[in-house]
Amino acid sequence: MTVKKQLNQVLRASRKLNLVSEEKINQVLQDVAEAAVENTAFILQENAKDLRRMDPSDPKYDRLMLTADRIKGIASDIANVENLPSPLGRILSETSRPNGLSIKKISVPFGVIGIIYEARPNVTFDVFSLCLKSGNACVLKGGSDANDSNVAIVKVIQEVLRKHGLDENILSLLPVDREATTELLHAHGLVDLIIPRGSQSLINFVRENSSIPVIETGAGICHTYFDESGDTAKGQAIINNAKTRRPSVCNSLDCLIVHQNRLNDLPRLTELLPQSQVVIYADEKAYQTLEGNYPSELLEHATEESFGTEFLSYKMSVKTVADFDEALDHIAAYSSKHSEAIVSENMEVLEIFKKSVDAAAVYCNASTAFTDGAQFGLGAEIGISTQKLHARGPMALEELTSYKWIVEGAGQIREK
Repeated sequence: MTVKKQLNQVLRASRKLNLVSEEKINQVLQDVAEAAVENTAFILQENAKDLRRMDPSDPKYDRLMLTADRIKGIASDIANVENLPSPLGRILSETSRPNGLSIKKISVPFGVIGIIYEARPNVTFDVFSLCLKSGNACVLKGGSDANDSNVAIVKVIQEVLRKHGLDENILSLLPVDREATTELLHAHGLVDLIIPRGSQSLINFVRENSSIPVIETGAGICHTYFDESGDTAKGQAIINNAKTRRPSVCNSLDCLIVHQNRLNDLPRLTELLPQSQVVIYADEKAYQTLEGNYPSELLEHATEESFGTEFLSYKMSVKTVADFDEALDHIAAYSSKHSEAIVSENMEVLEIFKKSVDAAAVYCNASTAFTDGAQFGLGAEIGISTQKLHARGPMALEELTSYKWIVEGAGQIREK
């Protein structure tokens, strides 16, 4: 089957999806969550094929890997989406004109959403649940590194769709070749929106080559600034959690910024990191402070490339700043506008940080690890947008809708 024919089938399915009741959609989501758990052995068997083709030291390996616990977590996220109110048909504004026309602005699906992603098979479940709940059909373009996992997951979901008498083309997985990517990026009239999820190079490629509107889910180059007034115990816990909870995800810490007056606290701030074998790339002042206080095999001198890098592994840089303004300047220069944090007890500094830092999520005395749709109460997420048009931060149901105007009259005509 050609990609164009496949996309046409998805478009037809999306039109029929508009007529499916919320009750039916919720039942499908419930059954998909149950089917994910019931088919754990099959999914893990296929996931193992993908894992065998990837070097375990590759930062993508952890994202590619599924486990029984992770599948249970995915099923729980699907159930969360099921329990959320539908984002469709909401009256966003309403007015009656002097001529008797009734005009309403209501929320509606985009229609067909294309997702281009790399080694993240969990995205297959997440995207389907969010798209279905928001009334959108979805076209998935995964990479070859996760193809066996994606094929297995799509098979499980489509079996549930058929059981409910729904068109299985509500969810469609494209071939892994580059030609399919090119056709998807130029599928005018067939696809309404493209969302890339993956490395910065993937996102840049989609943005530069797509002739269909794109919502960027950018890379996460995340900083935590430890202020002159920062609480050391809070800082230690926040830094360790943000760096080591899951280093391969986009909300993990990449650069610790430390006020020079608190350099003596740096050994304590980083005290827990050696337990996870975190390599630190420290600037000269930070290096001198950590030398002898941090394992020598895990301590290296920072270079210019150490800053503005999304490590996606047990690595981070440390930057010393003379004052708060220099910290803000460093973040502005190297941030990907994803998630930025400050540890401070100074209310004035906290207020300035919140207003000055340009990022989708700004944290005061908390770990950047919370930038996640489920943690924000959105059920699951389709990505974290680092742009400013339409959506910003974790994107879930509301961000997957557009709107249209409904105008009702009684025979009115417009005079010349």
